[in-house]
Amino acid sequence: MSETTTTYRRVWATFFRNALVREMTFRGNFLINLVTRAFWFAAQITLFKIIYDNVDFISGWTEPQYFAFMATGMLINAIIEAFFMPNCANFSELIRTGNLDFALLKPIDTQFLISCEKMELAMVNQIVLALSLLSYALYQIGEPVSFFQVVAYVTFLGVGVTFFYSLMIALASASVWMGRNQGLYDFWFYITVFARYPRSIYDGVDPDTLEAGEILQSAFTFIIPILLVVTVPAELIAKSMDSWNYPAIALGTSLAGLVVSRLFFNFALKRYRSASS
Repeated sequence: MSETTTTYRRVWATFFRNALVREMTFRGNFLINLVTRAFWFAAQITLFKIIYDNVDFISGWTEPQYFAFMATGMLINAIIEAFFMPNCANFSELIRTGNLDFALLKPIDTQFLISCEKMELAMVNQIVLALSLLSYALYQIGEPVSFFQVVAYVTFLGVGVTFFYSLMIALASASVWMGRNQGLYDFWFYITVFARYPRSIYDGVDPDTLEAGEILQSAFTFIIPILLVVTVPAELIAKSMDSWNYPAIALGTSLAGLVVSRLFFNFALKRYRSASS
């Protein structure tokens, strides 16, 4: 392991310890966050339990398969919100206050520093709940899970996290020109709503709405693959994967998004006007 890698691991571990100290300093707020997340989790499960009491399938997904899909989406979102969202949301504040100058002066990669300094450890509770739901869903499905499925599932969880992180850091970078970009973050939340449902749900059954569904499905599959980053790993672990075209698209676009967002971040920093200038 290189010295640089070891250094970054130590820095990340320091960030983690600092976040843990902050959470334990305000235990009341930490506990409220845990309870709130648990309530939201229970509400989601109850809602779809009620729905599946009246139907056997939702666009080809049985109840345990859909719960596996839901758990996958929760895992990806929990990782994003725990480790990256607080930092990207704080980027515009760094620019406004001039504290970005101090980040630029530190002998470490600026994107790493800005992306990882703050953590929302209360979201770890959501990760545990999502893993519990996934275990329950796989138990209900009753099919043995192979080692290859587990590896592929974990890999494409990483692909999903990479995709959402790339989108988020690109939106955060726009703060260099906009100062405050709350509208862009609202856009991020609105557009990621589509990832909460399987890709097949946009096929449609009503001829009057089929065209709109196909447009959304195509746009969020081949242009911005929001419909793939959760559906692909969920299908890998809970259903059969008929074709590897969609996983290949998800992997390729996520890696491309990571590269493009990195280039855009560096481009934005070059346009940044220092608070001392």
